Amino acid sequence: MTKVMSKSELIQKIAAEHSKSMTRKDVKAVIESLAAIGYKELKKSGAFVVPGFAKFVVIKKPATKERSGINPFTKEPTIFKAKPARKIVKARPVKAAKDAVL
Repeated sequence: MTKVMSKSELIQKIAAEHSKSMTRKDVKAVIESLAAIGYKELKKSGAFVVPGFAKFVVIKKPATKERSGINPFTKEPTIFKAKPARKIVKARPVKAAKDAVL
């Protein structure tokens, strides 16, 4: 599996592409402000779109009760613990991102 690009590598590549108009410091400030705005929008409206890349959506998962079941590997009865209600964030790629991968 290939190595995932780090934040500093992303900043370096964007700064290299726009070397005439932006410095690394400018690129870092833009990325951090995009993240901050995204967090606020997710908290406020439950959705945030990065045009041409992905849509981030908050999904509310309900609480689950404790239940009994069977371990599929050992076939022994087991108890599954209860889980509290929680919110998770899912990223859904836009069509342009899906087409870029194919």
